[in-house]
Amino acid sequence: MNVEENTTAGVRTDVITPLETPVANRNRVLINLHGGGFNSDSGSLIEGIPIANLAKTKVVSVYYRLAPENPFPAAVDDVVAVYKELLKTYKPHNLGIFGTSAGAILTAEVTVRLKQLGLPLPAALGIFSGLADFRRPGDSWQMFTLNGLPGKLQPTDAKHPHDNQYVGTTDRRDPVLSPLFADLRGMPPSLLVTSTRDILLSSTTIFHRALLGAGDDSELVVFEALPHAFWYHFQLPETKEALELMAKFFEEKVGR
Repeated sequence: MNVEENTTAGVRTDVITPLETPVANRNRVLINLHGGGFNSDSGSLIEGIPIANLAKTKVVSVYYRLAPENPFPAAVDDVVAVYKELLKTYKPHNLGIFGTSAGAILTAEVTVRLKQLGLPLPAALGIFSGLADFRRPGDSWQMFTLNGLPGKLQPTDAKHPHDNQYVGTTDRRDPVLSPLFADLRGMPPSLLVTSTRDILLSSTTIFHRALLGAGDDSELVVFEALPHAFWYHFQLPETKEALELMAKFFEEKVGR
């Protein structure tokens, strides 16, 4: 695996290239958006390297600007800039976008923004434990911690919602910030992955239903008794299964 630090459209990126890339895969690329609550990088290489290796496809991991210094829509703008630059080399049907947690949220936000701009959409989206509604926490947010049980087990004050540093002064019903309120018709095929003890289980499943309601091709996979973003933990046997199904999804949807 080769990892090269680069700058794409003025944004820092890592270009992750498998040691062996089949000829059929050389014209396609996946964009990885890391997790970390929008205020840190919790896994650009942790996410990008396994998927690049399993899908045998180049991955561009984007180091988008972080909150609180750079609240919404700075991260969205950075990823859109990288996407537009990659469109100069790759056809839209050879592009995919994926991310975990904050990166999953950003994947949906960026795609809605691309629709608004009238740009061609990528072939596929990987939304791995995300949310699409910043107005209020889902049921799983009330019950679980990032590591699973036990959770806070007390109601979250609706007058003081979470993620204030990222949201800033933006209306929480803004369709890019909260894609649940966007026109979701015609969204690319998507794979959503979560688990029964994921703090964002509720939010992930709610967005999946919204995509289905819009008539989109969307698949949801829910693992049993595992915490938020469990595929970051390589000691878990389910991690291999999760990463393989993510890679298989992109193999089937991108460049076809």
